[in-house]
Amino acid sequence: MKKHNLLFAKVFIITILLSMMFSTMAQIESKKFSLPAYEKLTLSNGLTVYLMERHEVPLIYITAVFPAGAVNDGDKNGLASLTSDALLFGTKSFTKNQIEETFDFLGANISTNAGTETSTLSTSFIKDDADKILPILKEIIADPVFPKEEIDKRQQRWLVELEQAKESPRSVIRSYFNKFIFGNSVYGNPVNGTSTGITAITPIHIQNFYKSNYQPSLSAIAIVGDFSASDMKGKISSLFENWKGVEFDGIKRFETPELKFEKSRVLLINKNDSYETTFLIGGMGVTKNNADFVGLQVINTILGGRFTSWLNDELRVNSGLTYGARSLFVPYKYSGTFLISTFTKTSTTIQAIDLALQTYNRLWAKGIDDKTLSSAKNYIKGQFPPDYETSGDLANLLTEMFYFGLDDSFINDFEKNVDALTVEKSKELINKYFPKDKLQFVLIGKAEDIRSEMTKYGEVIEKEITAEGF
Repeated sequence: MKKHNLLFAKVFIITILLSMMFSTMAQIESKKFSLPAYEKLTLSNGLTVYLMERHEVPLIYITAVFPAGAVNDGDKNGLASLTSDALLFGTKSFTKNQIEETFDFLGANISTNAGTETSTLSTSFIKDDADKILPILKEIIADPVFPKEEIDKRQQRWLVELEQAKESPRSVIRSYFNKFIFGNSVYGNPVNGTSTGITAITPIHIQNFYKSNYQPSLSAIAIVGDFSASDMKGKISSLFENWKGVEFDGIKRFETPELKFEKSRVLLINKNDSYETTFLIGGMGVTKNNADFVGLQVINTILGGRFTSWLNDELRVNSGLTYGARSLFVPYKYSGTFLISTFTKTSTTIQAIDLALQTYNRLWAKGIDDKTLSSAKNYIKGQFPPDYETSGDLANLLTEMFYFGLDDSFINDFEKNVDALTVEKSKELINKYFPKDKLQFVLIGKAEDIRSEMTKYGEVIEKEITAEGF
């Protein structure tokens, strides 16, 4: 009898727990993720400021974005990246050592980074240290001095890093790909520069680049974390309103490259000591603010955006040709690319390329059925909220929305836009956006062992990985 009662009690408890679990899951499923409330203001100098209170932990995260990416390098490849690094080399009131020692002592983090179109600065710190950190941050952004001795030291390290990077094909193949795809367009500028470009940069070049591209009216700062928005507004306004940019016409203009290829081409980069081939296959993509971008993310999830994607299944799981294969759209503000990416041992290069192309062609040959589409929708909706889980993620998001000109619907309508994709609509998007013909191939490997079969994919152009640049 006691055993019976004990068993009944266990069943009852399990039933209650399961009921609670399913109820919680239903609540989570029914609750759509939306952008938390924030305040947006524009200072008198044109600087855009975002303030989002998040009081879960006593930390503050700040991200600043500037239209100062590699597209602005001119004839000095690497200028944007070196300028971004040099922001932390000292200001009119703080030396490089003082900045580093203060942040280390307070347990705060700060970093800068340059990309193709933008440069960013990110920092995080305990809320009680805001009055110590913010004045330094203001000077880093608005009053850098770019000391020659620090720039010289960074240049020497950079040259060694560029040489070392080419020992790892996966570290540099995107630079080769972008240059091959975009040609002489500014979008072909390698973000990390070239040895010739880095060597040619002087402090004057950095100062001029900073003055031209770090403009308050074209920049934004997002502050997310444990603070009072009204107090923070006063602090930021008093610190940054005296940051004055140089006079200019108010618009950053780029010539949007036309990625219409006359034929398929192959860029074969020879690395004599390589035992494997790393390759990208792709072509024209889309801009970040494209109205169909969400639908394309869903479709690409099926093709090569998750572990159970078609490409990874065929090239890794079923054939064992690689440890991973993926595809993705790389969106910019004025352009974009699409690419398939993987690697394989030298002897299976052709087999892997052919299988990748065969798998890619399934988009047109077989298309996507309802079951597969439903699975991809659930996956991408499940992955979406964690992308913006932390205050740092949200600070990055707000500055990204600023640069790309996206409004709150980019987040708030995401799940609705995912659900709106149908099988029929997916066919339209595949035909419209996924490059099917005149594909562009970039390979890094031992050319002697694979050269003879490359012509089947298109006109072959060869380079040595040891050659300057990309």
